[in-house]
Amino acid sequence: MKRLIPAVLGAALAFTAGAANAQNIPIAIVGPITGSNAVFGEQMKRGAELAVADINAKGGVLGKKLELIIADDACDPKQAVAAANDVVDKKVVFVAGHYCSSASIPASAVYNEAGVLQMTPASTNPALTDDAAKKGWSNVFRSCGRDDAQGAVAGKYLADHYKGKHVAIVHDKTAYGKGIADETMKAMNAAGLKQTMYEAITQGDKDFSALISKMKQANIDVIYFGGYQTEGGLIVRQAHDQGLKAQFIGADALVTEEFWKITGPSGEGTLMTFPPDPRHVPAAKAVVDKFMAEGYNPEGYTLYTYAAIQAFAAAADKAKSTKVEDLSKALHSLTVPTVVGQLTWDKKGDVVNPKYVFYVWKNGTYAEI
Repeated sequence: MKRLIPAVLGAALAFTAGAANAQNIPIAIVGPITGSNAVFGEQMKRGAELAVADINAKGGVLGKKLELIIADDACDPKQAVAAANDVVDKKVVFVAGHYCSSASIPASAVYNEAGVLQMTPASTNPALTDDAAKKGWSNVFRSCGRDDAQGAVAGKYLADHYKGKHVAIVHDKTAYGKGIADETMKAMNAAGLKQTMYEAITQGDKDFSALISKMKQANIDVIYFGGYQTEGGLIVRQAHDQGLKAQFIGADALVTEEFWKITGPSGEGTLMTFPPDPRHVPAAKAVVDKFMAEGYNPEGYTLYTYAAIQAFAAAADKAKSTKVEDLSKALHSLTVPTVVGQLTWDKKGDVVNPKYVFYVWKNGTYAEI
């Protein structure tokens, strides 16, 4: 369990004004500003800050400026609830967050009770929106896809390319990691390929020698990993060092330069799924150019966070309101042009027809196959 840091500290890290200005519309991003996934918190922070600046430069929302509050959940479920309560106390009407599914899911209950719209740019576990829909909630949305869509692509790829091979499915027990691993395995099984091994690790572990030895004994040809870049990178590096030549395949959490910093050259050839590169979407060019001019590469979920705030602004303008019922109704009626493309939502708040493709790591950079 990670050490809990007061959520108010996370807010203070990036926003010092405290209580919201009554003349502005307070919104928040909540994500891992600290902890092992802080690289993704930085992506969210950067995306949100530029989105707010750009929207405010064009007149804001409903004639008011957006005021951004940033809170830290460290991808810890308990801290996520504390952070959610903290931003709710600051009277936010919208939250872009969280990053980890294990944070978004418990926090969603806080936002629902408070009547706050939540749109996650990165939490892909289906349970987030499935459970909200079952409870009749209308406040939960995504600007990203779901694990069942991503897992379908990965599972089919495994079945098509590794027929007759030994496959190990490994996950980190988190809502995201186990979720994407199970969805991939389900799709792979349905396509006719059965796994040789199904193993779990614990997030935060550093030594995977026993797991790698077990995979060597089982003659594993390919490892599918559901989890984050830190543990994934360590497994890749240690497998290489111990002579296990299996192909390593992961998901969207590996789409960060942080992964290569951990693996070094042993990460060469690693495959992963992610949507078609949003940095190449024509509508994103001006925003990407701004980031690059600042020396920042808007990879991963930077632009998905920007898009979530664009979606909120479009819904508020359509509804002429920031009440959650009005925002939700507006989103369900809209197709919003964003930096990641046109976004439309189904009745659960999920993006309609999300796309996933494969990427490969080569010489320290990644690109679509």
